[in-house]
Amino acid sequence: MMTQITTIAPAVEISGISKQFGEHLAVHPLDLEIRENEFFSILGPSGCGKTTLMRMITGFESPSSGRVRLGGVDVTDVPTRNRDLNMLFQSYALFPHLTVFENVAFELRVRREPKAEVNRRAQEALELVKLAHLGERKPDQLSGGQRQRVALARAVVSGPKVVLLDEPLGALDQQLRKEMQVELKRMQREVGITFIYVTHDQEEALTMSDRIAVMSEGVVQQVAAPEDIYNLPETRFVAGFIGSCNLLDVTIPAGTAGQCVAAQFAGVGPLHGVLAEDVAREQQATLLLRPERVEMIRGGEGLPAMVEMLTFLGEEWHVHLSFGEATLKVSLSSLVRERDLPGLSVGEELRVSWRPEDARIVTR
Repeated sequence: MMTQITTIAPAVEISGISKQFGEHLAVHPLDLEIRENEFFSILGPSGCGKTTLMRMITGFESPSSGRVRLGGVDVTDVPTRNRDLNMLFQSYALFPHLTVFENVAFELRVRREPKAEVNRRAQEALELVKLAHLGERKPDQLSGGQRQRVALARAVVSGPKVVLLDEPLGALDQQLRKEMQVELKRMQREVGITFIYVTHDQEEALTMSDRIAVMSEGVVQQVAAPEDIYNLPETRFVAGFIGSCNLLDVTIPAGTAGQCVAAQFAGVGPLHGVLAEDVAREQQATLLLRPERVEMIRGGEGLPAMVEMLTFLGEEWHVHLSFGEATLKVSLSSLVRERDLPGLSVGEELRVSWRPEDARIVTR
């Protein structure tokens, strides 16, 4: 007897979707699958197309080509109000004349849910965001962070399949944003709803996401888990946009993905790194090297470099080195500097090195 395998449809499936405004192609044709109960971030700079992509998922924008499916159902031509999703905006969009409880319960009342069910679900949503004790207050009696929590409770109270969050933490101060990042991740896990988070803030995306799609000029450059986006970037743009990275222009020989090669770097000589892809012929490429992967020593083996600038940031130091015709950025902990490089100063000559596997070489 054969066992039947049940395939679970993605929460969101995008097939060949694109958006053109006049002669401007805002989103190039792309395919994307977002899994059930996933915290998925769309990350990129202003104008990269991430908000347009989100608006096509919600139905606020009609795609120029392609299809959108929610839970396996084609909703490309379905109005926003009939899609099983909710939105959370930076502006909160709370009703000022309603109490916190009534703001959260509003959608359920519009749907004519039984009164007891409305009260139960609204109370549970407020408990989720830890505001059950403030249900009778008005929005103007709350802090910015509390209003954000009310907006989130309202977005999840009806139990949608997907919640889309458009830069919801942008109006908060830095410390509160960090606290809300942790809370958003906790709440998403508890409610078991797929979150699609749109942001230009790399720290937010790295902190909260199960996977990240990095966009640039309407193109999805890479989709991967946060640690892979950071450690295994597939393009020069991704490496430069996510965290700090040394982008060194080199010439590389032919080779296969995963092979360690000697890349020629002007003014220094061969730099060893690992190819991220197959390379058919000698060509120009970029060697990607994170600052924390570089080791500095006084004397001994390594490549020559000279200290140009030192910046103290408390728990770590940022060091800029003159390295051939480029500047090499290095970060080291304050402990390492005190122990291994006491008295380090501008103008000092050092030797630098790194493990070949920590230097990734890309051609895009």
